[in-house]
Amino acid sequence: MTRVLIVDDEALARERLRTLLGSERDVTIVGECSGGREAVAAIVQHRPDLVFLDVQMPDLDGFQVLEAVAMDWLPAVVFVTAYDEYAIQAFDVNAMDYILKPIEPARFKKALGRAVKRGPLDRLVIRAGGKVLFVKPADIDWIEADGKLAQVHVGRETHAVRLPLKRLEERLEAHGFVRVHRSAIVNVDRIRELEPWFHGEYVVILKDGTKLTSSAAHSQALHRIVDTAE
Repeated sequence: MTRVLIVDDEALARERLRTLLGSERDVTIVGECSGGREAVAAIVQHRPDLVFLDVQMPDLDGFQVLEAVAMDWLPAVVFVTAYDEYAIQAFDVNAMDYILKPIEPARFKKALGRAVKRGPLDRLVIRAGGKVLFVKPADIDWIEADGKLAQVHVGRETHAVRLPLKRLEERLEAHGFVRVHRSAIVNVDRIRELEPWFHGEYVVILKDGTKLTSSAAHSQALHRIVDTAE
């Protein structure tokens, strides 16, 4: 079931989207918002899979909404607007689609189908050097806790994000990440070698040569990897 949030400052536009969604199976509407700030709160609270998002709103515009929630929950997005001038910017932030008002049923169905097929956007959003980077989980080597920050290691680059390691672990577990220490999680696909250490622990050697030592309390996932390989 795809959980959808409708965001538009025009009541008629929200009604139109609600009607179109009402005829679709396997879709449930988790809320409606008439402004950007309300949308930010609703996205954080409901964590929808998909948001139909207006661009121009009186408080925060659609792009500001995405920026505000980027570090907490970034859903799949279909922009809905009366203007075509924002199309390039919309796809720059990896929007699923861009629909012009008045919404035609066939065009809406096509956008919904594309969004549902691809599902929520699987990416980590990182602000670095005045830019917003979209990092795929598969590109991340490992992540370490650093006080109130987390250091995300992507190849030769390291980026700081303001998210606790626990939150990142929850988001990345489905993408093959395991915790090897209270302060580190690792992309299993980046592990080159596991060297047995004391008391069931391991020295985890990544493909780039990075060495991490697992703790006894967080070695069970590594034991399962070893048992599967035998």
